[in-house]
Amino acid sequence: MHRKFARICKAGLGMLIILQLPSGCKSNTPDIKADFNYSYTDDNHIEIVNASEGDYYSASWNFGNGETDVTTDKKKTYNIYYPDAGSYKVSLKILDYVGNTDTTSQSVSITKSDLVVAFTAEVQEDRPNYVLLTNTTTGSYDSLTWHYRDMEVDGKMSFEAYFPKKGTYTIELEVMKDGKSYSAENTVTIAADDPEYIEGMTLVWSDEFDGTSVNTADWTFETGATGWGNNELQNYTNGANAVVSGGYLAIIAKKVDDNKTVGSYTSSRIVTRGRKEFKYGRLEIRAQLPSGTGIWPAIWMLGSNFSTAGWPACGEMDIMEYVGYVPDVVYSTVHTPAGYGGSGDGSSKSLPSCEEEFHIYGLIWNEEELIFYTDTPSNVTHRYAPAVKTADNWPFDKEAFFILNVAVGGNWGGAAGIDNSIFPQQMVIDYVRVYQETIN
Repeated sequence: MHRKFARICKAGLGMLIILQLPSGCKSNTPDIKADFNYSYTDDNHIEIVNASEGDYYSASWNFGNGETDVTTDKKKTYNIYYPDAGSYKVSLKILDYVGNTDTTSQSVSITKSDLVVAFTAEVQEDRPNYVLLTNTTTGSYDSLTWHYRDMEVDGKMSFEAYFPKKGTYTIELEVMKDGKSYSAENTVTIAADDPEYIEGMTLVWSDEFDGTSVNTADWTFETGATGWGNNELQNYTNGANAVVSGGYLAIIAKKVDDNKTVGSYTSSRIVTRGRKEFKYGRLEIRAQLPSGTGIWPAIWMLGSNFSTAGWPACGEMDIMEYVGYVPDVVYSTVHTPAGYGGSGDGSSKSLPSCEEEFHIYGLIWNEEELIFYTDTPSNVTHRYAPAVKTADNWPFDKEAFFILNVAVGGNWGGAAGIDNSIFPQQMVIDYVRVYQETIN
């Protein structure tokens, strides 16, 4: 209900007339008053109590430190944290039932900083590609995380961060307290590339195919005769075309009939999706390739967010592709939203013995570039390193999984037809190995 307000006016010869305002009218002087009290619970925490008067509906708070609140609970109190020394303006606005408001504010003074995020970053004289990071944060906090080179390291108070390439880098230390983030940054300059960068990596996973079957703890079979987006003709089976023996994996493409239609061939496609996924490192696969017109083996990777982002947004790294109608030439290609399919970014290399001998097909992958190579990192097939990286041209900052397969026919593999006399054909894999940088 609205209160009735009386107003006294002067009229005529000093006669006073009392006017009674009707119930629905709005007063020019609302009968509400915004007010609050505060007290220190320690040097950096303030208890704030609403002391507003009158019949009002809601209270809107701004505590001056980025925190705000709107409430209809007139008895609500607050314990507000101010980690940094300084003066903070606390404001309160109350609103009554007919739209009147009243506002008040007070300054809160914090004399000392409770949490000061800081660290030192020292380039090591005897190891100039390593930087000793030491947390010197003062005050209490719940957790800490280091950020550098698109990497995250949790919980370490001191460690050596590795910077293999010359340049200037920003390092951030983030600490969490009561669900909020506080951080500090430093920069370091690395004078030269580390000549031992590649050889200094540590083996973190491999499959040497020493058993008698595909290790399903690491690999799964993708099956079906769906064309796989390329109008391929093989039907991928659940293991019948993948043989592990004598330390090798053979993925065997077989002919079912001479029709050259979907299902006229069988083969295998194995993936590490959901089991073994990696971000950055040196990745090597030693393999011997099949031969003949119509065959299309591949060693490649897809981003692990494939099911949510889709292709090509997830990114595709083709470490090695081979089409039998162009013998002795291997291809390495990158597919992104900026260029995919026939517009992918790639190169080829002559490799005359790829069908007769084993070769290493490798990829060096870090936050700056992708380097595809055969046999040794110095024998580069293709380098991909956009100067300005965006989501469209660099989706390679997330984990990815391996795919090994032998396709038959398809848009590229079958561009010159299929020679049915070549079957069976097999791609033989000696090993798959992943090396990564060591975090001390």
